Amino acid sequence: MKERIIVALDTDSPEAALRTVAALSGEVGLFKVGLELFPRGGPDLIGKIREAGAEVFLDLKFHDIPNTVAGAVRSAVSLGVTFATVHASGGKAMLAAAAEAASGTRTTLLAVTVLTSLDDADLSAIGFALPTADAVARLAELAVRAGIGGIVCSAKEVAGLRSRVGEKVVLVTPGVRLPEDSPGDQKRVVTPSEAVRSGADYLVVGRPITKAPDPVAAARRFAAEMGRAAARGGTSG
Repeated sequence: MKERIIVALDTDSPEAALRTVAALSGEVGLFKVGLELFPRGGPDLIGKIREAGAEVFLDLKFHDIPNTVAGAVRSAVSLGVTFATVHASGGKAMLAAAAEAASGTRTTLLAVTVLTSLDDADLSAIGFALPTADAVARLAELAVRAGIGGIVCSAKEVAGLRSRVGEKVVLVTPGVRLPEDSPGDQKRVVTPSEAVRSGADYLVVGRPITKAPDPVAAARRFAAEMGRAAARGGTSG
């Protein structure tokens, strides 16, 4: 189960990020570099994480005109990252251009559907007529038809998506917390066992591991709960 944990390096310090990587390498599967960290660490940081023997999830959520996104994806692919993200709401042409740019490489593109910090009221406020679950399903199907290999969504939507997008599409779930953890700024939160039972392939975890008094112990607790859920069945593996 530990290989299915992605630790979010939510810091603006490359030095702190590399300390986390050193502490947790061998305990988790990948490390996520996002919008807070990448502007300071850049490609050099990605290289250092990979040199440490770890895999990288580059989470920059590309969203622009098709040509620009295709170029951004090619740049991400050149870094050797395992996953990179685009926004599904960028539309069919943008998604297809991104998929073509990543085709035949080691990088799997993940389409972000609806951020886990948003709920139905938030979507309504920005003009979405559909409730969250329906918006996620529509965006996920659009991305998969365009050739995107994976979806980022809340585990609350995973079970419904699996039947829509098939077993080969990678489903990645942020907003995962142990029962005693604070939800922070997440609104659609689930536990590791709920995510696994729903069929999530990978779980993204940040502060509950990186800010824990003992990050290694916290990572092992997540892996143990995931393992117990998988042993009881209900995981797509």
